[in-house]
Amino acid sequence: MSLMVVGTVALDDLKTPAGSIRDLLGGSASHLSMSASLFTQVNLAGIIGEDFPDRHIALFKKKGINVDSIQKIPGKTFHWYGEYKKEDLNSAITLKTELGVIPQYIPRVTSCQKKIANVFLANIDPVTQAKFLSCVSPKFVGMDTMNLWISTMKGAVTSLMKKVDLFVLNDAEARMLTGETNIVKSAKCLRAMGPKIIVIKKGEHGVFCFSDKLMFGFPAFPVENVVDPTGAGDTFAGGMMGFLSKVNKVNEKSLRQALMYATICSSFNVEGFGVQKTSILTKAMVEKRLKIFIKFISA
Repeated sequence: MSLMVVGTVALDDLKTPAGSIRDLLGGSASHLSMSASLFTQVNLAGIIGEDFPDRHIALFKKKGINVDSIQKIPGKTFHWYGEYKKEDLNSAITLKTELGVIPQYIPRVTSCQKKIANVFLANIDPVTQAKFLSCVSPKFVGMDTMNLWISTMKGAVTSLMKKVDLFVLNDAEARMLTGETNIVKSAKCLRAMGPKIIVIKKGEHGVFCFSDKLMFGFPAFPVENVVDPTGAGDTFAGGMMGFLSKVNKVNEKSLRQALMYATICSSFNVEGFGVQKTSILTKAMVEKRLKIFIKFISA
């Protein structure tokens, strides 16, 4: 089974305590595709400008990611300039954002991609996510969002939530949407808003999964050297959706496995700038770290 992903394909300039680097491959869909491609065939949709480096497209192709639905038009690629301080690597400081060609994006996919069973709406504005969803006919849909869309386009976010099966967000976003500080109450509120499965990311403190029939959580994998947290949440979502697409079933067993794989993929992501670590990640590397993780969480 394959996976269709829409989101941002971007360039990032980053400064962290580990150093500074420019024109990194970034964007929600890019990070998500890297981890998802370890498990399943990924089809990537998005928009880029004329300045987008050919080496990044070559990397997608090397990873087996289908780029037929990436649109390249005149203009500049979405570009994010960010910084992380040593005292708080969990919070990115946005120095500047250049939307570039993003406002011109009208989603489209190839005819053979329209019936792909699994779709993930990675972080991009909810209106674009909804337009993309209208282009396809999936059986299972996952969705991500961010605090900006919750604060400025909450109606569009909640409207889209009614159309998805899986909703992935972090704990701060969950509080924004529901007004609940307790994670269980927050998850119940989110479930009542539409999605059958709620996954709340808690950064270095792990993840919480909730549905009508199950409730469980995992800690994060302990990482000693955090270089760049950018895209960790997207990488997490990619590992989860990639695995669920591979096994083609969603039940408690597959969700538990998916979240463990997602946790491991995310742990590699933070150990390098951008996609430096996930672009060279192999299934064998993931499986090796997964064994360590299982021992770590076992009673």
